[in-house]
Amino acid sequence: MAKKKTKFVCNSCGYESAKWMGRCPGCGAWNTMVEEVEMVAKGPRGAFKHSSSTSAKATPIVDIKTEQEPRVPTTLHEFNRVLGGGIVPGSLVLIGGDPGIGKSTLLLQVSAILSNAGHRVLYISGEESIRQTKLRAERLGVTSKELYIYAETNLEFLNQTIEEVNPKFVIVDSIQTVHHPEVTSAPGSVSQVRECTAELMRIAKTKNIAIFLVGHVTKEGQIAGPRLLEHMVDTVLYFEGERHHTYRILRSQKNRFGSTNEIAIFEMLQNGLNEVLNPSEMFLQERSQGAAGSSIVASMEGTRPILVEIQSLVTPTSFNYPKRMATGVEQNRVQLLMAVLEKRMGFMLQSQDAYIKVAGGVKLDEPAIDLAVLTSIVSSFKDEAVKPTDCFIGEVGLTGEVRRVSRIEQRVQEAVKLGFTRAIVPKSNMGGWEYPKGIDIQGVETIAEALRIAFPQL
Repeated sequence: MAKKKTKFVCNSCGYESAKWMGRCPGCGAWNTMVEEVEMVAKGPRGAFKHSSSTSAKATPIVDIKTEQEPRVPTTLHEFNRVLGGGIVPGSLVLIGGDPGIGKSTLLLQVSAILSNAGHRVLYISGEESIRQTKLRAERLGVTSKELYIYAETNLEFLNQTIEEVNPKFVIVDSIQTVHHPEVTSAPGSVSQVRECTAELMRIAKTKNIAIFLVGHVTKEGQIAGPRLLEHMVDTVLYFEGERHHTYRILRSQKNRFGSTNEIAIFEMLQNGLNEVLNPSEMFLQERSQGAAGSSIVASMEGTRPILVEIQSLVTPTSFNYPKRMATGVEQNRVQLLMAVLEKRMGFMLQSQDAYIKVAGGVKLDEPAIDLAVLTSIVSSFKDEAVKPTDCFIGEVGLTGEVRRVSRIEQRVQEAVKLGFTRAIVPKSNMGGWEYPKGIDIQGVETIAEALRIAFPQL
């Protein structure tokens, strides 16, 4: 006879305690401890159950043979880029994002592409009925005999259906709705998400099936459930964007089979998501010509260079402490650059409010954007516009120097492609590569040199 045991588990981090506490000792969150009942089976002390009849043996690393993992590419080149070249059989992929952002739409389109290519796909819907999924599929123009729809949340039934259908790809929408019948807690709890993900991972690895999991996010933007969930899966993708805007960004946060810096950009239309093959042109298409406070930077997202507009608004403050707000760039980076301008260039910015934004909704976190951010701040402060055909690339140090950045050749090539005629880059990046035609490359060592080139009238 099994013995019932009660414990309290944190919904945010999975911390377990024998008694209830208002604040979780693991993550510090308030009111996240929920009561769960676990079943503890009586048995001989020290007994250990193996998951399989045969246990693996330790092997010397020199005797292990490796080969490049096979991939199944789709016709969505942006989706392939984020995954590292295609879908790896046997992988477990987690996709998170805000409600209504388009996660289910993206995976249904991917299911249609794979099934039309002859691969059997099982789409498990835990939030919609099969008729609701069919209506969405008709809107997207999805028709394929190799695409199977199954509406169920019981993990045992899911396992049986996977055995019967024998698919090559499985989509679970969403992991928070799936429940294990042997776990007594409610669906979506820490124990349920952990156990269900572990079982799906076993299915993916043993049957060589690529499984996609849709994950809900909290109000802070993190995937709901224990942090262990992101550690268990092979790939973690975040679907970002504003619900009232058409553009969506699919960003890789973890990838055991590729780069973690890649992004894919889609446009949400009535017939589904369309990939944006030239994001630089999209980010710059609404740029105001001759407006003060705007500068262009060639940033790298993984292996792809993109040109992005950085906008600044510097205005006298009416408060005792000036406001500093940043969207798309780290606010601490903005404060650092403004301090460098005050110390090295003598600009009196302590009485100015500063608002910095990256146009298009993309987030930039590499140091090569420093020079462009600094230039846009000076442009707004002095109310002087930079030339619309200038591009700024470089990291700024605390002493006012402009430091070397990586992949300068790809950045400049992207600027040439979009018609820019001058690039201000670090002087240490000037050698060792062939300059493209049609663009004037100016090497600078300090921010004073860069500002004299950008603002000759000052």
